[in-house]
Amino acid sequence: MKPLFLAIALLFFGIFVKAQKQDTLSITLESVKYAYPIKYFNIQTEGQDLKMAYMDVAPTANGRTVILFHGKNFGGYYWTNVIKTLTAGGFRVIVPDQIGFGKSSKPFIHYSFHQFAKWNQQLLDTLGIKKVAVMGHSMGGMLATRFALLFPEKTEKLLLENPIGLEDYKTFLPYTNTAQQYKTELKASEESIKKYYQNSYFTKWRTEYDELVRIAAGPTFSSDFPRYAKVAAMTFTMIVEQPVVYEFANLKVPTILFIGKEDKTIVGKALLSPELHAKHGQYKILGKETAAKIPNAKLIEFENCGHIPHLEVPNEFLAALMKNM
Repeated sequence: MKPLFLAIALLFFGIFVKAQKQDTLSITLESVKYAYPIKYFNIQTEGQDLKMAYMDVAPTANGRTVILFHGKNFGGYYWTNVIKTLTAGGFRVIVPDQIGFGKSSKPFIHYSFHQFAKWNQQLLDTLGIKKVAVMGHSMGGMLATRFALLFPEKTEKLLLENPIGLEDYKTFLPYTNTAQQYKTELKASEESIKKYYQNSYFTKWRTEYDELVRIAAGPTFSSDFPRYAKVAAMTFTMIVEQPVVYEFANLKVPTILFIGKEDKTIVGKALLSPELHAKHGQYKILGKETAAKIPNAKLIEFENCGHIPHLEVPNEFLAALMKNM
């Protein structure tokens, strides 16, 4: 019986290991295939040599360029349909994974939207790009706003897709330092990530969204996950402590807001009471309020759509985007 028991145990262990290997992703997503070739921009900061991953997708005609800034829980992989539509329309498209995200380095540094904006400006200069339309989704909307404020001469147009930072989170979130947030990030699992995506990002779940969960959850199986979680905590602190909401009136570039009206995203939502959930993160209100703050801004709203219009209502979103380019 002992040899039989051992054989069965080894069989199940082998199945477990195989399943674990299939689910595991490195914290720089080496095995995640992006739609276009990846290049790297070298950065030196705080005594560290870093690599910033990006895609540079060639235009077909018009000579204009768009740079796409991803959200906190994503990387360049979720922009594929936007890239294809823009390049078909003649645009060159630059798609960075910000430092700390996607295929880029995951250093322990001071994370700053100002620094992110400067690195992206340096990347564009290296590529010989003098002017860009800047599009940011979610956290990328905060970065795009900061970029446009710092480099208005380089920003042809500002395109904000359900940006976070339309409220000052630190005025109503219970204070959570990076060490405390790190403990929260360490608890992430495929189940918790899927539940969050279902409840926060989309009005109705579709099977194709499971791939987003697979990529987001894959690093939780990695032996390097503690580093990944620490960086996630550090960028959470960046979002909460570096608001852009008070500076919308200072924008000097043409700005368009693309807003899924059913979005109820709040950074740190789990820390809030149901009463505060009802009071904050209401994009059907925040979109209009933000458009009113930005000089000559245009607001485009999508019905029955949550946090990611380019995935949930792609036809409507892409048509609106190209119409306003």
